[in-house]
Amino acid sequence: PNPTLYMHLLSFSEEVEREREKEKEKEKGVKKMGQKGVQRPLQKLFSWVRKQSNKVKTFLGVFTVLTLLVTLKLLVHEHNHFFVLAEFAHFVGILVLIYKLTTHKTCSGLSLKTQQLTATFLFARLFCSLQIEGDIHTILDLVTLVATFWLIFMMKYKLKSSYMADLDNMKKYIVIVPSLVIAFFIHPRTNNLILSILWAFAVYIEGVSVLPQLRLMQNVKIIEPFTAHYVFALGVSRFFSCAHWIIKVYDTSGSYLSLSGGGFFWIPMIILAEIVQTFVLADFCYYYVKSVMQGQMMVRLPA
Repeated sequence: PNPTLYMHLLSFSEEVEREREKEKEKEKGVKKMGQKGVQRPLQKLFSWVRKQSNKVKTFLGVFTVLTLLVTLKLLVHEHNHFFVLAEFAHFVGILVLIYKLTTHKTCSGLSLKTQQLTATFLFARLFCSLQIEGDIHTILDLVTLVATFWLIFMMKYKLKSSYMADLDNMKKYIVIVPSLVIAFFIHPRTNNLILSILWAFAVYIEGVSVLPQLRLMQNVKIIEPFTAHYVFALGVSRFFSCAHWIIKVYDTSGSYLSLSGGGFFWIPMIILAEIVQTFVLADFCYYYVKSVMQGQMMVRLPA
């Protein structure tokens, strides 16, 4: 067996054991506070959902998403707020990772490749934003990019011994090359072709940047709390961003899809990229919410 991989797994298993002990203590506290009666109905609900057919699960998922979209439309009237919420949720997820790395002194369970892809699309989007607009989104992207660079530095140098390189085995070119090719052909129509392609590239990379992290989690199966919080924050971020485009199309009765200034396929491709990442993260978010509702600190993924 690979000795490096063995050491990584041993370190990760020790971390998991610590979290299990915390779970046991938390369960004892829950019982003492009399909250067990609240958890049982939730456990029954998730157990019932798990036993349903794929068609029923799909229907329940679509119904839940539509309910959330209607609620957001009624509560939030300014579309720009959705993007601010999405970027803020992403930044909160980064803060969770910073807390983990500074307090636990380990990056086990985290994908360096996802952070590198995140830095790539943030840098591209920030460059375009500085050239085009320069607003609250620019500030949020700048702060998040700096924090992401710090994470990359810590994972590559300071905490390199705890990085699971053997399990973080998804090739980055699988994400970068298709995104670049699609961006070359499908991008917004502006006076600057380079900026248009770069902006589109950032959109497409963002849509699939989480894939290496999900691949690593599938290899590990058990996700410790801070990594789970981070990925869930990404799911929330993507949902807000996706909600913006869907509600925008709805409010314009579909005419927004064919805006002449954006090219015929540009807006539909943005929405497709958002939907892809939302659904990619939806399965994990289900298991995350299930674990939280059951009082568990760790998320266990199915085989």
